[in-house]
Amino acid sequence: MSNAAIDPIPQRRPSAEPRRAPVEIVTSRAQRRARPKIAYALVATAALFVLLLTQLAISIALSDGAYTISDLQAEKTELTRDQQKYSEQLDVLSSPQNLANNAEQLGMVRNSNPVYLDPTTGAVHGDPAPADGTADGTDNLIPNTLLDGVPLATAAPGTDAPAPDSGEAGAATAGSGDTSVASDPDQLAAPRTR
Repeated sequence: MSNAAIDPIPQRRPSAEPRRAPVEIVTSRAQRRARPKIAYALVATAALFVLLLTQLAISIALSDGAYTISDLQAEKTELTRDQQKYSEQLDVLSSPQNLANNAEQLGMVRNSNPVYLDPTTGAVHGDPAPADGTADGTDNLIPNTLLDGVPLATAAPGTDAPAPDSGEAGAATAGSGDTSVASDPDQLAAPRTR
C-alpha cells in the first residue's frame, strides 16, 4: 500500500447545462387582494380604542353613581337625626307638665274637687264645686327636667310676656279685647319628605 492520500470529497465536474436563475414566486391579483391592508389594521385599532374609551366612560359613570349614593346616604342620615330631634322636641312640648304650665299661664286654674260622670248610667260621682284657684297643682311631684329652659308657648291675657321666638308682646294684650292665642304655625314643622 502506498501512502497516497485519498481525497474523501469527489471533485465536481463542470456540467454542460447553463446555470438557472433562482425561482421567484409571483402572486396573482386575487392573492394580492386577499392580503390584509393597512385600512383593516386602522379599523381594528380604532375599534379597540373606542372600546377602551367606552370602558373608561362606564367606569367613570359607575364611580360617579357611587359618590352620589354616598352623598344621599349621608343626607338621609342627617335628615333622620333631624326628624328624631324634632320628634323629641314635640314629645317635650306635648308633655302633660308643659300643657299644665301653659294652661296656668293662660289663666286656667286646677279644680281640687274633680267630679266624674258615668256615661252608661248618667250618675255623677263626687261633689261638684267651682274651681276657686286655691289648689296648688302646678308643683309636680316629679318635675320634668326636659322642660328646663323651654319657654311657654302662650301668654296670659293682659300680660306683656314675649312670645318664644319673637320680641313682640304676648298674643293677647289687655287693651286688645282679642282673647285668641296666636302661635307660630311652623314652630315644630316636620321635615318634608317625598
